[in-house]
Amino acid sequence: MKRIVFIFLAFSLTFFISSKAFCQSEPVNLQSSFLDPTSQNDGQHKGLIPIPEIALDNHTLYFLTPCDGCLLNIVDTNNVVVYSIVIPTGATSLVIPATLSGEYELQIVVGNYLFYGIIVLD
Repeated sequence: MKRIVFIFLAFSLTFFISSKAFCQSEPVNLQSSFLDPTSQNDGQHKGLIPIPEIALDNHTLYFLTPCDGCLLNIVDTNNVVVYSIVIPTGATSLVIPATLSGEYELQIVVGNYLFYGIIVLD
């Protein structure tokens, strides 16, 4: 029995150490706001929408929760959209162009909801 517990602990520790070593992504803290319902958004969501969970590693965004079909904008400090894409269905990650560097606001539009947070690209 002691061997089984020891093997389980050794395996768990190995998995924990290796996952931390390869995971360099930082979570993106998103806030939410409600967009004008008279805007051009589809408005199909009537209930509360959970805030997407996203992480950033260099120029790669990782979607920890699905964001299928949502609009992703990257906005500079002058409120100019410098990159925009509809997140493909089933996407778990997305590479942001390497030409972008500095501080930006990341926006995800889901119907009439806007989720936004600050990201820094190197």
